Amino acid sequence: MVATLLKLRFLVLRNSLRRSTWQLVATIIGALYGLVVLGLVVVGLIALAFAPQELAATIIVLAGSGVILGWIVIPLITSGIDQTLDPARLAQFPLPLSKLMIGLTVAGVLGVAGIITSIAALAAVATWIRSPLAAVAAIVCAALAVLTCVVGSRMVAALSVSLQSQRRFREVSSILIFIPLILLGPIIVGLTQSVRTSADALPGIARSLSWTPLGAAWSVPADLAAGDAAAAGLKFVIALVTLALLVLIWRRSLAAALVSPHAAASKRVARGKIGLFGIFPATPAGAVAARCLTYWRRDPRYARQLIIVPLVPVLLWFYSNNMGSLTLLTFTGPIVAFLLALATLADISYDGTAFATHVADGVRGRDDRLGRVAALAVFAVPLVLALTVASVAIANAWPHLPVLLGLTIGALLSGFGLTSVSSARIIIPVPAAGDNPFKSAPGAGFTTALSSFATWGILIVLVLPEIVLAIVAFLTGSVLIGWITLAVGLVLGSVFAVLGIRLGGRVLDRSAPVVLSRLKALRGAA
Repeated sequence: MVATLLKLRFLVLRNSLRRSTWQLVATIIGALYGLVVLGLVVVGLIALAFAPQELAATIIVLAGSGVILGWIVIPLITSGIDQTLDPARLAQFPLPLSKLMIGLTVAGVLGVAGIITSIAALAAVATWIRSPLAAVAAIVCAALAVLTCVVGSRMVAALSVSLQSQRRFREVSSILIFIPLILLGPIIVGLTQSVRTSADALPGIARSLSWTPLGAAWSVPADLAAGDAAAAGLKFVIALVTLALLVLIWRRSLAAALVSPHAAASKRVARGKIGLFGIFPATPAGAVAARCLTYWRRDPRYARQLIIVPLVPVLLWFYSNNMGSLTLLTFTGPIVAFLLALATLADISYDGTAFATHVADGVRGRDDRLGRVAALAVFAVPLVLALTVASVAIANAWPHLPVLLGLTIGALLSGFGLTSVSSARIIIPVPAAGDNPFKSAPGAGFTTALSSFATWGILIVLVLPEIVLAIVAFLTGSVLIGWITLAVGLVLGSVFAVLGIRLGGRVLDRSAPVVLSRLKALRGAA
């Protein structure tokens, strides 16, 4: 059965790559990138063999503790990213618990993250090569640490089965992982400054972690190299007990998940309450707008695109303070407008096979495009205008308000027209409704990024008149050119929005059946 589980995992991976050339290319590029990073780590660990033992022990224990913590925490935050062997999906099969645990463990070790962790852990053997006993212990402890990572990850996955069925938990977990990624720059700067000011404290932190389940396995070879066999033995026992406890907790939680899997909660709506459909006009475009705006309010896949909005001013304020001027903060509105302009790029992809209702009911492409734009415009337009005015007020840069409004309005309206055309042609692999918003097929992230960057490039070309006028206005300090920028942004943006909606509608009228077939193919690939 273990071999069957492994075969199932790799068959799913192979089939997903065979369905999409772009996913295959992106997977190869990602693998090459991972190999480069792994190579740097291996070279660094080999180089530590020539460093002082205390420095080598500090680096390995701190890094190793971070690896184990990441394996245990990340599955809880990103539940649903890899559901090939999800316990909730295996509940319907009469699988022996012990063999299932072995199969899940081996599958985890042979996964991409498991292989990278295993190679890096084994490379630590080279760090202690000058001490044969420590080198041998490093091999055993590397296997122990990798098993701790995988088993800990599986334990958390089994414990969180009930949470994964709750939409609110998925939304919060998505925010928790996405916010640190966006704030990575300030976090790195802060950590760098902290390390510079407290570098002397790192060895003490590593020594403390070496007596915990996170760092015990990694510190055994260091203690043997230093001649402290008693400490090495005690830490090895801590590592073994940690693994045994993780296995025990995982076994019990997995048994509970298989016997009584949790189902997603349902919600009843009172009769006669039709929500936004009672507010928007009773037209095809109004119905599409009401439905899309409902998605923006309740679907975490849509909400994910809005997480970055409140963080943009935070980032710009941080970098403005480092520069000693708040000028950068004033560009909050245009930057958010550029980001929101692409928010409808994957709208049809998020519809999935539900787009069949548009095709069956004969919804005109123009109504479809207009409804989706209207839903986004309801909150995007007041939001970017408020951010522009607020940032200008904070920076006390009122003379620049017209030019910034011109950039903001031009980018947003032009983006509405551009995505109205591009989203009628481009179908992107996206998470299914109810899945984690960050779940993706292998290589889908690269495909999405490529489409987004290409669309952004076209958007920059469309907004080029406003950009040129804005640069001239800032360099010359001319208020008149600033007002001209505002006028050009309003006129050109409106023209591009109207033309994009009409052209995108015509494209969708011609290709709606083809789009639906591609959506069905993507659903089958998922």
